[in-house]
Amino acid sequence: MKTETKARAGTGMSEAPDPAAEVKTALAGFLREIKIFQKEVKSKFEQQEDRLTMMQTKSITAGRPALSIAATEEAPHQKAFAAYLRSGDDDGLRGLTLEGKALNTAVAAEGGYLVDPQTAATIQGVLRSTASIRSIANVVNVEATSYDVLVDHSELGSGWATETAALTETATPQIERVSIPLHELAAMPKASQRLLDDSAFDVETWLAKRIAEKFARAEAAAFVNGDGVDKPTGFLTHSKVANDIWAWGSLGYVATGANGDFSGANPADAIVDLVYALDAEYRANASFVMNSKTAGAVRKMKDADGRFLWTDGLQAGEPARLMGYPVVIAEDMPDIAADATAIAFGDFGAGYTVAERPEMRVLRDPFSAKPHVIFYASKRVGGDVSDFAAIKLLKFAVL
Repeated sequence: MKTETKARAGTGMSEAPDPAAEVKTALAGFLREIKIFQKEVKSKFEQQEDRLTMMQTKSITAGRPALSIAATEEAPHQKAFAAYLRSGDDDGLRGLTLEGKALNTAVAAEGGYLVDPQTAATIQGVLRSTASIRSIANVVNVEATSYDVLVDHSELGSGWATETAALTETATPQIERVSIPLHELAAMPKASQRLLDDSAFDVETWLAKRIAEKFARAEAAAFVNGDGVDKPTGFLTHSKVANDIWAWGSLGYVATGANGDFSGANPADAIVDLVYALDAEYRANASFVMNSKTAGAVRKMKDADGRFLWTDGLQAGEPARLMGYPVVIAEDMPDIAADATAIAFGDFGAGYTVAERPEMRVLRDPFSAKPHVIFYASKRVGGDVSDFAAIKLLKFAVL
């Protein structure tokens, strides 16, 4: 007790610091610093907003058009091709150097210019989407004047062998060569020079559309009925024989049993006979081909249980089906008539080959039809039957 009393009264020492007071003081200082920092950040944000507002006010003035987000630059080959179509200026095309695989890099010796890739792709897209044999045929690109198809339509010999007995020689397969020459397909759309001078007129799109329309109609007719003279050979041009005596080089047919019509007793039987006249190896990828009038008669047919043989596509763009097989509407197929082969069924990917050169040429003629300008567009294409066993026909006849 004495020692404690002396320490308090006699030596003059101060009391120990209070921890709570120190924490309170430090926290107050920290809050003051936070408030100062907030004021500085707010001031900087306000200055930044003032600068942005000033810049926008200076850059956007009355009457000035809004700037485009991205400037669209026309490709050099498109600009040069458009100049040639509008005015005949071929300087841009002659001096154009692009990749060798592009369709417009060369100038033909006779003065015809290859179309630009975008126009060529548009034309090819329309041709592929049309209701034509092309959509189901085998289409190949060639760089020669003809295309040869090698077909093995014979059986390779075979036999059973034992461990010790000598093997006998088996039969050698026979190879058939089918040569498909390429012919020139042409279209000659024309436009007035005044229309071509109009910069708002999309001459490339117009030209692609007109060429595609002409080519599609000409091709579709030739692939079905072409005689092979300066045009493809149509599959209906080849000789036709009854399927029971069919031989290579001709197309086999199945008769309906009535002259110029289906059989009155069981009309659907002819469709079934046609399907199974085709070998099983071809049926997996087979399609029906007929025109609209024939399709109108066929889609009314029912089987023995009253079910329609024809079913429409479940989705937009999907072809209708007959007995489960796709139907291609080709208007160049003949109508139902006496002895007419109005329906074809087969694997056209194996049975018919379309050979073509990938490039298309355009010649500009401003003199022959003044004041119009004629565009002579051409391409090389050929077609013929490549496998006679892959296509069968339905003949509207008794035998």
